[in-house]
Amino acid sequence: MVTGGWPLPQVENRGGRIEVENCVFFSGVRLECWRDAVIRIGNGTYLNRNAEIVAARAVTIGRDCKIARDVIIMDTDQHEVPGAGLLIKPIEIGDRVWIGSRAIILKGVTVGQDAVVAAGSVVTKDVPPRSIVAGVPARVVRRY
Repeated sequence: MVTGGWPLPQVENRGGRIEVENCVFFSGVRLECWRDAVIRIGNGTYLNRNAEIVAARAVTIGRDCKIARDVIIMDTDQHEVPGAGLLIKPIEIGDRVWIGSRAIILKGVTVGQDAVVAAGSVVTKDVPPRSIVAGVPARVVRRY
């Protein structure tokens, strides 16, 4: 379902595969899927205004996730690093994860089920299930 007015969500598919179950996308949501990459978004997940997902290889988001405004999730830096080339590492986000406004989830991260990512956090390492992370870089502040 698309809601929230203009601009409508945007999909830039460069030859990959996008699998979306019954979800809600607000205005300004952007999905970018590179050649042979895959974006999977599970049933009941909600992407608020201007959330952006970029998959050069794979971004998987589980069921019933709440992704707030201006969140960026990308499995690549989108540019080559001198001496290392283009770095691409898949992202996996478990079920029932809440990601606060303006958080950034970077390449190679796994966010465990029922985790919470605080607003403004930059997630560079895996997030354990049932934990709350915050900060730049994000660190576990509580487990429940």
